[in-house]
This record gives sequence, structure tokens and C-alpha cells, in this order.
Amino acid sequence: MIELNIFYFGLFFSLTLVIIKLYNLLKAGVNMLLCELVKNIEYTVERGGLDRDITDIVYDSRKVTAGSLFVCLKGSAADGHKYASDAVSKGAAALVISDEVETGGDVSVIKVSDTRVALAFLSAEFFGNPAKELTTIAITGTKGKTTSVAMIKSILEHAGIKCGTIGTLGIIIGDRLIKTDNTTPESYEVQKAMREMVKDGCRAMIIEASSIGLKWHRVDAVEFDYGIFTNFSHDHIGGVEHKDMDEYLECKAMLFKKCKVGIVNRDDEKWREIIKDCTCEVETYGFDKDADFVASNDELLSKPGFLGARFELSGKRSLKVDVAIPGHFSVYNALCAIAVCSDIGVSDDDITEGLKSVQVKGRVEIVPVPGNYTLLIDYAHNALSMENVLTTLRKYNPNRLITLFGAGGNRPKVRRYEMGETSGRLSDLSVITEDNSRFEDVMDIIEDIKTGIAKTDGKYVVVPNRKDAIRYCIENAEDGDIIVLAGKGHEDYQEIRGVKYHMDERELVAEILSEKK
Repeated sequence: MIELNIFYFGLFFSLTLVIIKLYNLLKAGVNMLLCELVKNIEYTVERGGLDRDITDIVYDSRKVTAGSLFVCLKGSAADGHKYASDAVSKGAAALVISDEVETGGDVSVIKVSDTRVALAFLSAEFFGNPAKELTTIAITGTKGKTTSVAMIKSILEHAGIKCGTIGTLGIIIGDRLIKTDNTTPESYEVQKAMREMVKDGCRAMIIEASSIGLKWHRVDAVEFDYGIFTNFSHDHIGGVEHKDMDEYLECKAMLFKKCKVGIVNRDDEKWREIIKDCTCEVETYGFDKDADFVASNDELLSKPGFLGARFELSGKRSLKVDVAIPGHFSVYNALCAIAVCSDIGVSDDDITEGLKSVQVKGRVEIVPVPGNYTLLIDYAHNALSMENVLTTLRKYNPNRLITLFGAGGNRPKVRRYEMGETSGRLSDLSVITEDNSRFEDVMDIIEDIKTGIAKTDGKYVVVPNRKDAIRYCIENAEDGDIIVLAGKGHEDYQEIRGVKYHMDERELVAEILSEKK
């Protein structure tokens, strides 16, 4: 009798979960009453009622359609409150405001203390709270977010766990890439993307939670299963970003009040400050012997067409690990990936195979070529990022380190001088070419780069057309060379005179190799 009761209880519980999931799917992204949308926010009704049917949530007045809810966001360049009347004239059924607005028309007006926070919770409700149907992982830190996302995805998908990702490369769901303006998109896009992931059969979502994204509440309304901290260094200070380093750190620390388990780099000097006021369980990783996941005996691996790292793991897990991404820093990224995947319950084989085969588009991404040399694509587009990647590659003792790069037009000239000086100092040969010249003449930009190189003894050649420059590198490659195509990375366009033309360096390499045949 007891066994029968347990059976029926289990059956009832399973059916309840199925019904809840079906309910969420049915209501996700379809018309909803305003009273249902606002149930998880604090508000006052300034005008109208809550019995209105809402067809969509919009924060850009240009996208308002009949029946939509317009949320007035305050940004660095614009204030949505100024466009409230325009939204009403286009048929908005309701407004969410934090400042007073004057507008006519038949519209409900809801007032909140912060419209960005409200947008996050409204969007979560509108799309049926998709985060509850996914294992959610958020990564914050100055560097390493994109690479760590790729590593975690590679491991989980080796384990049969389909993942969607959100970050620098855009929103990736299966084979679909949805381009975004920000590393961490607005909360509406985040919630919409997660609902699409669920529909596509994803069981996990990994997002780059930038400090700006956290500051502007773009990941509010999600209690992440795991939050990861990679490292902290000077970046994003001034202008419309952060007023100082203290605010920058505080914004990153916000993640650890939004997750159940925090996984942090114990070797970073700011790790204790990051978790000082956290509300989550904490695990650590690093070379520090007191970390939960400890790396040791790391070494670099190199052969034509492959650059990587190897290390031994101890602590909560014991493994020997090969990583298919070059540099000492890749060990840290691998450690955080191993930590979160261990908590999820992934096997040793899936971890090792996932890391052995991982690639990150545009981040020291190796492109297969015939011959005994290594060709890779990297997003390095300023002196600091160029210094980092070239210093890393120098440690592999190449026959020659060849760097192909240009510089962006309509940007400070000092960047060009610095890039030229950095490449001249660290490369055996610099191949100077075009990048996104925008509204400047390519040859003027090249002359500025040469000014920087002239401060060094570095050799260089000038090949203004980028495809011709890549061809030059391939045709003149020697055994043991490492060739870096720097600056474009994951980008698949070239911007000239205000027009973006399709240009993917992977395609250019394939075309050149085909022409050689």
C-alpha cells in the first residue's frame, strides 16, 4: 500500500511539472493582461486600469505597436519619458514610468521607482519565466568571459546538454546567431532569448554578465544557478560607464547576490571583496592550494595547427587536462568551467574531451591551413589586447611571430601609434593593412601606424588590401611560424565610408587557399 501511494505521488508530481511547463509555454510571449504582468513589481496606478490586454513590451518608441506596453527607460543618450506621447500616438495600451509624463489618449500609466528593474520583471513574466526551465550560468570579470562561456558550452554539449549562450558574440541558439548591441542585452532580449532556447530544446543557458549589464539591471528577475568571477583589472572607467574602480567592482559583485552558487578565482586579489556581501554558497578555483579546484604543473603545448595548455587538477576533482586554447590564462578559464560542470554532474571524459576540442570564434582561433605553420584569428584591436596575445604567443617560441593588423578610422590616433609600437616590439614581422577605416583614408591610418613602429626596430610591410595582406602572409609562411590576423576576430564585416560590407577572414583564408590550388 505504501509503495502504491509513493507511485501515485510520483506520478502526480511528474504530471504537475508537465502541466506547469505547458502553461508557461502557452503564456510565453502571448497577449497578457496588465494585471498579470505587474504582479512581481511594486507600483502605483497613475491612470487607467489594469484590465488591459498587452500584446508586447517595448522600450524603444519606434517599435511601439497597437496594444504594447511602453517602458520609459533612462539611458546615457536618451530618456524614454520624452517619447511617451509618441508611444501613445502609435497605439501603446500602457506606460511604465518613473518620472511624470504628460500625454493624452486612452492609456494606463503605471509608476515605479526604477523602470529598468521593472522591465526585467515584466519581461520575465511576459515570457513565462523561462529561467526556471534552464540551468542558468552567469560569468562576470574583466577578461575571460567569452572564452569561459565557450569552454562551459563545449563541455556540457559533450555531455549531451544543449546550451544557448548570450554575450560578446551575440545570442547563439543552436545554429542561429542573433547579433546584439551589448555584451549583456537589455532584460527583454535576455528573457526572450531564454524562451527561444527552451523552445529549441536547450537545457542550459550561459551568459556574459558585464558590469554595465549588472548596473543597468539587465539580468534582474533571474536567480542564477551559478555565478562565476574570472578576474578584475582596470577597464570601463569614465564616460557613460563607471565613475571609478570602486563602482566597477561593486557592479561585478552584484552577481553574487543573484545566484545560488558563486564560483570565484581565488588567485585574484579582489576575490574576497567580490563575495564580501554575497548571499550564495561559494567555491573557489586557482593555483592557490587552498582553492576548491586547484591547478598545478601547467605547461604549454605546441604543434603546427595547435596551440594549447596542459595542467593537473586536484582538490574536489582529480584530472589531467589539455586545453585547445593557448596561454596561461586559458588554465584559469578551464578551471572555472570544470568547477561549474562538476557541480552540474558532468563526467571526467566529457570535461576532458570538451576542453580538448574547444574553440572560441575570434579569440586566438586557429584556422586550419596546409603546411607546418599556425594561422590564427584574434580580436585584439588595441595596444593592450595586442600586447596580451603577442606576449602569450611568444612563449611558444615560434620560428617567426607575424602580426597582420590595421586600425579603426575615426578613433583617437594615439591608439594607432600604440598598436604600431606594440607590434613592432613583439613581432618579427608586422603586416600593416586595413581594418574598419570608416570615413578616413586607409593610407592615412597606415601612416599613423608606421609612426608607432618607427619607435622600434621591428620589420614591417604594407599591404593595404586585407585579403591581399592575408595572401602575403600565407604565401610567405615558413615552417614553425605563428601568424596572427589581428583586429577583426568574430566580426564578419568591414566598415568603409559608412557602409558595412561582408568580410569574414575565415572565408578569405578559404578563398586564398582555393585559389592557390
